[in-house]
Amino acid sequence: MDRKCLVSVVIPAYNAERTIKSTLDSILGQTYNNVEVLVIDDGSTDSTSIIVKSYSDTRIRLINKPNGGVSSARNLGIKSALGEYVAFCDSDDVWHPQKLEKQLEILRKDSSIDFIGCNRNNERTRVFFHNYSSLKQISFNDLLLKVFPQTSTAVIKKCVFDDVGVFDEEQRYAEDVNLWLRICYNKKCYMMPDSLVVTGGGKPHFGFSGLSANLKGMSDGIIKNINEMYAFGYITIFKKVLLVIFERIKYLRRIVICKYRNNCNLIII
Repeated sequence: MDRKCLVSVVIPAYNAERTIKSTLDSILGQTYNNVEVLVIDDGSTDSTSIIVKSYSDTRIRLINKPNGGVSSARNLGIKSALGEYVAFCDSDDVWHPQKLEKQLEILRKDSSIDFIGCNRNNERTRVFFHNYSSLKQISFNDLLLKVFPQTSTAVIKKCVFDDVGVFDEEQRYAEDVNLWLRICYNKKCYMMPDSLVVTGGGKPHFGFSGLSANLKGMSDGIIKNINEMYAFGYITIFKKVLLVIFERIKYLRRIVICKYRNNCNLIII
């Protein structure tokens, strides 16, 4: 296995028997095939591990651990990764066949880029008047205002984690952007406009099911991130207060949107 330009794909999986095969097939079918696939079974009680073991592809490594949450699973994957790059994919997400090829092409052209994300579910990323309609460097201030890019779209140099740390295992909501903020403040992060991932079968990004249904938890997680950025000295107290107010306004807006959307399963307290 050539570790230069090797991508270690970390898949945290908990009771993922219904979706893990589609996820694995989309990764193994990448046009860029210098990958290792680390499935971190986070204490599943279904047949997730059995399905993973049924694959004969030697690029797959199954790592079993007691249940500890998605962040602990991702962190174990980072620690176990052999690649120059680490990519993440949730166990119910599917990659476009050219996802890694397109992202690695950019990383090879500009070795100073430490992190690259892309769009998902045919969305467009816009933060007020800042439109990420072409390959652009991610603004730290934009990350404070909007949660992006989604975890399954990210490819990151493994050495970055040595400098900024890994996922906060005590944080259940908005833990991905917590790490993205630390990376973006200290490293060079880019966003490409291509939509190269389908997440959760294309379901809405919040208020539908799973952790994203807990709107209050999501909002509290974002405010935790804001408070930490202030504690690190990354933002001023004035900016912190404005961001907290802005986040609570967005929280109320999400509630209104979800109340008018069919099939919402809200948790708002």
